[in-house]
Amino acid sequence: MSRQLFVTTALPYANGPFHVGHVMEYIQADTWVRFQRMRGAEVNFVCADDAHGAPIMIAAEKAGLTPQQFVANIAAGRKPYLDGFHIAFDNWSSTDAPENHELAREIYRALRKNELIDVREVEQFFDPEKGMFLPDRFIKGTCPNCGTPDQYGDNCESCGAVYAPTELKNPYSALSGATPVLKTSEHFFFRLSDPRCVEFLESWTQDGRLQPEVANKVKEWFKRDDTGKAGLGDWDISREAPYFGIEIPDAPGKYFYVWLDAPVGYLASLKNLFSKTGADFDAYLARPDLEQVHFIGKDIVTFHTLFWPAMLHFSGKHQADGTYVPRKTPDKVFVHGFLTVNNGEKMSKSRGTGISPLKYLELGLNAEWLRYYLAAKLSSRVEDIDFNPDDFTARVNSDLVGKYINIASRAAGFLAKRFANQLSGDLGVEGRVLLDGLRAHADAIAELYEEREFAKALREVMALADRVNGYVDQNKPWELAKQAGMDAALHDVCSVCIEAFRLLTLYLKPVLPALAVQVEAFLQIEPLQWADSARALGHHRIAPYTHLMQRVDPKLLDALFEPPPEPVIELPPPGGEAIAPPISADEFFKVDLRIALIVKAEAVEGSTKLLRLTLDVGEGKPRNVFSGIAANYKPEQLTGKLTVMVANLAPRKMKFGLSEGMVLAASDADEQASTGVYVLEPFPGAVPGMRVR
Repeated sequence: MSRQLFVTTALPYANGPFHVGHVMEYIQADTWVRFQRMRGAEVNFVCADDAHGAPIMIAAEKAGLTPQQFVANIAAGRKPYLDGFHIAFDNWSSTDAPENHELAREIYRALRKNELIDVREVEQFFDPEKGMFLPDRFIKGTCPNCGTPDQYGDNCESCGAVYAPTELKNPYSALSGATPVLKTSEHFFFRLSDPRCVEFLESWTQDGRLQPEVANKVKEWFKRDDTGKAGLGDWDISREAPYFGIEIPDAPGKYFYVWLDAPVGYLASLKNLFSKTGADFDAYLARPDLEQVHFIGKDIVTFHTLFWPAMLHFSGKHQADGTYVPRKTPDKVFVHGFLTVNNGEKMSKSRGTGISPLKYLELGLNAEWLRYYLAAKLSSRVEDIDFNPDDFTARVNSDLVGKYINIASRAAGFLAKRFANQLSGDLGVEGRVLLDGLRAHADAIAELYEEREFAKALREVMALADRVNGYVDQNKPWELAKQAGMDAALHDVCSVCIEAFRLLTLYLKPVLPALAVQVEAFLQIEPLQWADSARALGHHRIAPYTHLMQRVDPKLLDALFEPPPEPVIELPPPGGEAIAPPISADEFFKVDLRIALIVKAEAVEGSTKLLRLTLDVGEGKPRNVFSGIAANYKPEQLTGKLTVMVANLAPRKMKFGLSEGMVLAASDADEQASTGVYVLEPFPGAVPGMRVR
């Protein structure tokens, strides 16, 4: 019976086009799936857009679209990437599809029936201007650990500290700039700390489903405290309206957190596929021989090794006889590292170190160059791999063209001119030994593909290509062609080369599927399967040879890494008004700016604009200044603060009294359109009377 595989890759978030990291993961999974199919396995290979969450809702609002329209536009751009890099998913769906809504609610209800859902009061930040609770990444403020400003609400990019949003100093909404307020609301929690979950996950994560380094890392999360309680915490699975997502059953205005329904999208995409083919979804998942396999990046291990298997295991069904049948959990979770550029440098479009997959294709770079290069670096370990343009050029030109393609091109011309493209039936002793040696590696190469040791597999194939080229150099068909009476030997040598080329193509087909189709047409054979490694072409006619692959032009790679041109943008003048004409230093020094302490601030009766400020400028007596900032500050916000004032401004008699100077403040030229007026405040350490120079 054929092997049954259900394979997925991580769902890309539907807020933008694919980046090269997505393409790397899809190439890894697609290569593995193609190999399995060559071995006779039946595979359902699916993915979907991760379509929910606050970021998509906010991005859609900025674009003037509904979230559904926004996601549909992103989804419409997926096909050129997938087709361009020969990534053959059987189905592509969306987590906003009906199947996902249905399955997510079904799983939630089962978890609730199993008493694994709690409802608790949670205090979190609320944006009073946007009228919404703020996700962690939409709250910014000063890091409570190192004091770095403008850090996100969950961790500091400067010192690496992790904290709760409520620990930030001077928090503000990244959406509106408003100061968030704390509000309490009911949240739903998946009780991951329940002893049943802990016991199950401790076993599930250590039974060989995960790579050793992943299993060891996950093991740390179960460390117990002094009371013996495991370190797993409960998982907040709800979000408040407004939110783009799936509404929680029997909880109006409450939505599933995007990470609850996103992995359910694997099952939903499969169900969507089966709705088209007529296959039985429940029966398929109930098959005891079915293997469920996920390919993911190392940044989402937590969700796939704790939350996802626990959700599945504890959302099964209770049979009539009282027995409990859990849902199927993943058999393997294959984790990979990140893709870097030029010896570990992070990708950056602005610095020209990013790789745009679509630009790669638009420049005419062969998609299978990239498939080969990435595969030649991928292993079963959780390691980052590096894209180096010089290495890319050398590897493709040396391996694919110089070693592999060169075998066919060196032999095909002689076969066409001298033997009407007919292969010899007798390959000679030396040729048969060579080919038997190539066939003997089929099982070893298959095992490497199975274990996702693609780099090792390709090294094996290129070592075999070296053997073949050594055979060619030893037998020198170009010299045999010049010698009388050597036609039979020439025929055998060239036929051995073509048979060797067929075997090498078979071994490379999971990585180079489009090239394999070209070779199959050239050889006039059926699509290559792994079992074909044990067979020979024999006395067979091939088609005329046409060139199969070009060498890499380094200039194309230079173009790939060229940073995008700086956009020409007509910027408005800073602050809404042009910089004033230049003045001399002497003119500037005529203005006497001093540090002043606001001893007292009070409203001015009869005025809605003015505040009366009593200032200490270090003169031994206070000054009285009227300032038009009443719309922006309450008196209690200013009292006791230091500021900067113009101390030598001539006193001005006003309706409400004498103003003896001017307090400095920043604002846009059009104060009505600006975000406000901001009184200048010096750093701590300044004292009243100090001159500002």
